[in-house]
Amino acid sequence: MIEEPLQVSIRILEKEYRIACAYHEQDDLRASARLLDSRMREIRQTGRVIGTDRIAVMAALNIAHDLIQLQRSRAGDEDPGKRLRQLQERINSALAGDREETFDPAASDAPYEADDSETEITPPHLDAPDERV
Repeated sequence: MIEEPLQVSIRILEKEYRIACAYHEQDDLRASARLLDSRMREIRQTGRVIGTDRIAVMAALNIAHDLIQLQRSRAGDEDPGKRLRQLQERINSALAGDREETFDPAASDAPYEADDSETEITPPHLDAPDERV
């Protein structure tokens, strides 16, 4: 069965439009209209862009730019599990390196004077490969 398009009324900058869309898409259409109306109002309030057509084009460009930025940021997140494993390996490696390092006063640029109150402090063992972030 073919679904008949639904006529939805939306209002953008005090002007009403009737748009045909599928029944299940009407909420998204209304949300899109609210977003566009909001962006166009913001642009109009700056006073730097005159004319509804120009305001609409600027709003569309801004929304398209936001979409491209979102797509780019998600492209790097294709496998978050792999990224988390890489970060866990780097942390474990850094912690393992910290455990092996000791303070050498001769290698330091800062003046060092030993005092009787100093004790050797070792970092706690923080290796937790099975835990989830």
